[in-house]
Amino acid sequence: MQIAIRRWLLLSVMIGSLVLGACSTSPVASINKTNPSNPATTTQGDDSQRSNLPRLEGKATVVLKVKGAPITIEVDGTNAPITAGNFVDLVQRGVYNGTMFHRVVREPQPFVVQGGDPQGKDRKIPAESLGTGSFIDPQTSQVRYIPLEIKPKDATQPLYSETFDKAGISTPPVLKHTRGAVAMARSSPPDSASAQFYFALADLSFLDGNYAVFGYVTEGMDIVDRIQIGDRIDSAEVTKGAENLKK
Repeated sequence: MQIAIRRWLLLSVMIGSLVLGACSTSPVASINKTNPSNPATTTQGDDSQRSNLPRLEGKATVVLKVKGAPITIEVDGTNAPITAGNFVDLVQRGVYNGTMFHRVVREPQPFVVQGGDPQGKDRKIPAESLGTGSFIDPQTSQVRYIPLEIKPKDATQPLYSETFDKAGISTPPVLKHTRGAVAMARSSPPDSASAQFYFALADLSFLDGNYAVFGYVTEGMDIVDRIQIGDRIDSAEVTKGAENLKK
């Protein structure tokens, strides 16, 4: 019983650090006061809202370089079209170039390496001050949020804007949190992901159905294993499948 309680507490702390690292609830709340239609608190589950977001129809390959070393990611738009499309679009826009990895959790057991906060381009901002930034679309001057998008196994379409627990789904997702998974960080509202992402450093099945995986590291996981807080993405490039992005 004591072992089970300790494990539950450990998982709670680890998940809490992931949520807080996505974008804290206080900045989201302040935006909501001036923008009641903010997707962080309203569903993005309908087709009209999703149709305005980039989609990846098929797969793409993205190469991140960290300290000159490449990390190759296969981005899966077949099973996570909006989440994958958002990531590929941000890569093409250069959003991730120069950003810092601001959260690395390896103890007491391997968890995640998290980055992608657009504020991390500013070298005057320390890592501990990052984790609240989102992508601001220059065309609208508004934060672009994307819906939580997770496809259950054997389903024809992803589930949007709900965790599996809330939707009563007991089957596993197609894209699981295995070691090397790449997924979107978010705050508590399910539709609050924007730009920040994380690498899974181990199999993290307790996150399945709660956070949206959109790809996997196919080469360079040894580079991910060596990332430290403060390391930066030198560059991010779509090397294959760019034609599958539909805006």
